[in-house]
Amino acid sequence: MRAEIRSVIEAVKKHHELYATALPLIASENVTSNTVRMLLASDLSHRYAEGEVGSRFYQGCRYIDEIEEKAITLARALFAAEHVNVKPISGVTANIAALFALTAPRDRMMALSVPNGGHISHSKVSIPGMRDLELFTFPFDAHEMNIDTELMVKKIREKKPKLLLFGASLFLFPHPVAAAREAADELGARIVYDGSHVFGLIAGKKFQDPLREGADVVASSTHKTFPGPQGALILCKEELKQRIDGAVFPGTVSNHHLHHVAGLAVSLAEMLEFGEAYAAQTVANAKALAGALYEAGFEVLCEHKGFTESHQIAINALKLGGGAAVAEHLERANIIINKNLLPTDKNPDRPSGVRLGVQELTMLGMKESEMGEVASLIARAVMENVAVEKIQEAVKELRSGYQDARYCFDGKNAYAFPAIQISEYL
Repeated sequence: MRAEIRSVIEAVKKHHELYATALPLIASENVTSNTVRMLLASDLSHRYAEGEVGSRFYQGCRYIDEIEEKAITLARALFAAEHVNVKPISGVTANIAALFALTAPRDRMMALSVPNGGHISHSKVSIPGMRDLELFTFPFDAHEMNIDTELMVKKIREKKPKLLLFGASLFLFPHPVAAAREAADELGARIVYDGSHVFGLIAGKKFQDPLREGADVVASSTHKTFPGPQGALILCKEELKQRIDGAVFPGTVSNHHLHHVAGLAVSLAEMLEFGEAYAAQTVANAKALAGALYEAGFEVLCEHKGFTESHQIAINALKLGGGAAVAEHLERANIIINKNLLPTDKNPDRPSGVRLGVQELTMLGMKESEMGEVASLIARAVMENVAVEKIQEAVKELRSGYQDARYCFDGKNAYAFPAIQISEYL
């Protein structure tokens, strides 16, 4: 079986080598500091700590309690939140907990449809269906790539939902939370904001502030624009503490991932120190890359409003063969993006768009000038049909100067393979 183990290790090494020499532009990924990486490999990954801080079902949790309490304290400070729960193990489980805490079967809710940018967990095939909720979708303005505020308020008053779920997977501009709050108050409805994609921008004060705009709950993953470990957390008002905590444990999580909580605590501290600079550069980079791609001839959405206010860029690639064709071609050149549905798409299996995110390149220290180089490489690969081998070499050369994570205290060699105590297989 040593050969089997060796093959797994070899595949992981190759994965590290790929991402050390590629342009990672998936909007839902990021890279962490070395301290976070170290904690993810710690003994905490072996342990159980069911229950709450100071009231566990297992012994041996004294330091686990200390770590979790620190993460909660740091999250409260970063997001000015009344209550924080750091136990959810993914953005979807955080959303499950929030929706189950605040609704009952057959209640009405409202969210974005998937073609309009909504996450799959906001759709009937996921949490709303699991909870047996009657789902309505927000009116959407495809030209503005955002919820139509006036029509939204009208529909809220007409359908009288118990819960409004904001947030998106394709998320270029802030959602009209404040406008929805007034209409929701007329009905006694709750507002949940899925901040997964823009959580790092919220932390850095460069997007919107959903809690201050009227959200009752913010549920978010912690590994997209927020450069932390894979996992999630929930922010909420103090009055909802018992309902949210009960929906998390024992509702959706038994033992949470303790090594992720430790990594999250470090990421929260890093964002308190560096978050505003990181978020500002991320948005600046997104605008710069979008503008350069537009000038190169790509159909980048929302040119009339500066393309984006987040880390994301959306391109209509229909005239280039569609989203899948463009994404697959760029992958061969080690430029990693994803196909994406656009509001005009009728067939969910044939997305016309592609989505790019600049948060990881920003974490590596790239700025506006490098975004011009990235755009040039994409254009050469797609528009000029330059051989992928030549693009690969150019990508590798560009990346050679960007191997360390920034906006943290210890980001040296962020993609290095952690060959710890496995030399017998190497």
